[in-house]
Amino acid sequence: MKNTERVSYIRGLAEGLELDENKKEVKVLNAIIDLLDDLALSVSEMEDNVNDMADQLDAVDEDLGSLEDDFYDDSEDGEEENDEEDEASDNDDSGCYYEVTCPNCHETICLSDDLIQAGQMECPNCGETLEFDFGDEENGSSEPESGADSGADPEPEN
Repeated sequence: MKNTERVSYIRGLAEGLELDENKKEVKVLNAIIDLLDDLALSVSEMEDNVNDMADQLDAVDEDLGSLEDDFYDDSEDGEEENDEEDEASDNDDSGCYYEVTCPNCHETICLSDDLIQAGQMECPNCGETLEFDFGDEENGSSEPESGADSGADPEPEN
């Protein structure tokens, strides 16, 4: 039995007593019953609101779970996916990747060998022109050196 039903039952019992409405005791009893009725309705509304919020929270939790599945690798066969990514990077024509730190904004940028070979580029963060010098290619060194103007220091990533 819900609280509102219980208050209605108590109201019916009080009315069944056929008490004189003008007596002080009956006025107090009726005021208490009215208060109980209001409280029972308030509690009922709060329960409904809590249930609605719980449903909404469950929906948000499900949406968040979907987003986590999309953006984080929490699967048990993550090793298989990593192997596939390694194979994809092995088949990549661009070759080695380099980390370059912009001398202006000090952000690290990962660049492919193709971008380094171009000799210069603009920093995607601040727009500073980064120049790359390949220094001593005659000695067989293919690792780029930073340009004198930019100070960008590319380092190969493993």
